[in-house]
Amino acid sequence: MKYFQKLGKALMLPVATLPICGILMGIGYWLCPSTMQGGEVVGLLQTIGFLLVKAGSALIDNMAILFAIGVGLGMSDDSDGVGGLAGMVSYLMMTTLLNPGVVGTIMTLEEGTEKYIAFSKVGGNQFIGILAGVIGATCFNKFKDAKLPDWLAFFSGKRCVAIVTGVVSILVSVVMLFVWPIIFSGLVAIGNAVQQMGIVGVGVYTFLNRLLIPIGMHHALNNVFWFDTIGLGDLSHFWAGETSADVTWSLGMYMAGFFPSMMFGIPGAALAMVHCAKDNKKKVAIGLVASAAICAFICGVTEPFEFGFMFLAPVLYVIYSVLYAVFAMITVALGFRAGFSFSAGATDLLFSASLPAAAKTWVIIPMGIAAFVVFYVVFRFAITKFNLKTPGREDDDEDETKVVLSNNNFTEVARIVLEGVGGKENLTSIDNCITRLRLEVKDYTKVNEKKIKSAGVAGVVRPSKTAVQVIIGTQVQHVADEFKKLAK
Repeated sequence: MKYFQKLGKALMLPVATLPICGILMGIGYWLCPSTMQGGEVVGLLQTIGFLLVKAGSALIDNMAILFAIGVGLGMSDDSDGVGGLAGMVSYLMMTTLLNPGVVGTIMTLEEGTEKYIAFSKVGGNQFIGILAGVIGATCFNKFKDAKLPDWLAFFSGKRCVAIVTGVVSILVSVVMLFVWPIIFSGLVAIGNAVQQMGIVGVGVYTFLNRLLIPIGMHHALNNVFWFDTIGLGDLSHFWAGETSADVTWSLGMYMAGFFPSMMFGIPGAALAMVHCAKDNKKKVAIGLVASAAICAFICGVTEPFEFGFMFLAPVLYVIYSVLYAVFAMITVALGFRAGFSFSAGATDLLFSASLPAAAKTWVIIPMGIAAFVVFYVVFRFAITKFNLKTPGREDDDEDETKVVLSNNNFTEVARIVLEGVGGKENLTSIDNCITRLRLEVKDYTKVNEKKIKSAGVAGVVRPSKTAVQVIIGTQVQHVADEFKKLAK
């Protein structure tokens, strides 16, 4: 559990870069819709919009790289930058080795086949980015102090991390050569089964679509329904100007259901998060979710919102996916049909409304209002009822940001705390959050709370036999830096 908590915290580092994407892309698509729909970019405003969209998409399109570096950095001991570099090394190796061109050289891989499509989805896949970051951080933590023979001494310590990471990444890539196509084939099989289930199938597909986003495999599932992988191609046929009479299903049914949740449900959920945030952290919550909600409404980009809470509150993310499924089924059952060339935002709704397969687009108003209210109520209830850790509801006590350290000699404070926890020999890990120094110890009997409090700290919390949390206040980073120096 502690490992996954650390992973969740590490993932928040790259996630913190995403709100700017929402702001830039939302404004950009509003100024220049042709960026999404095609056509010439004409005039100063459209040019500005085009540049803003491209600037925002620079991060969205490279989320896998952000995760590789961010997770590698965040999960490394002392948050060392070498861990981030190692994560990037792993990502580059795996995406290169699993590229269809490379795979096709060592085994039979015909273009257009299911296996070919599977490997074509590796590049830019968030799951691969997270996996690479974990590999990089693990290799750093295990080999940062490695000692090699004199004739290889140059590569000792941190310099050998990238080498070990490369070797591990090659081995993992070999495993993925066989595992990845199986995973993809499983998704295609699910797609075939869902296709036979009608409106219920729409709900199942929508639920799985959201649920697979954390590992990036939703792209593989989307390929089954939106394009011609198994003979469907809901998106391609819709934008070709066809109608349901030209295909064997209700055209647009695998796209229409996303619109109420993305355009209105996410803003409702975002408002619930802001209202549930602690008073001293509401501004932080607004900064993380407001721009993401606007982005989802305008252009249907949901990752900045989803990655902001999916790892903090995975149970809530499952609930979120269920709500998507419910609204998708209801929307499709009511006869609403719309499509998207990019995603289910207001811009695509506007442009798809004139296509032959579009129907009852006015339904988005009552469905949107319902989605906003339901998402808000369900999120607010779940967050408060189960005390879920959404943005602005981190573990720190509400008044801890007001704590003032009584001794501003950070080195001295760190020295006393280190002595109070039994010295560096008794430590297994050192970390900190906004207000607390979080330590793991070997022998809890060696911890002297009275000694720790003599450093002028606000308090000591013992969540378990091996965990010690020292409440320091907003100056915790200065104390943590000195503490890590003394504990080396």
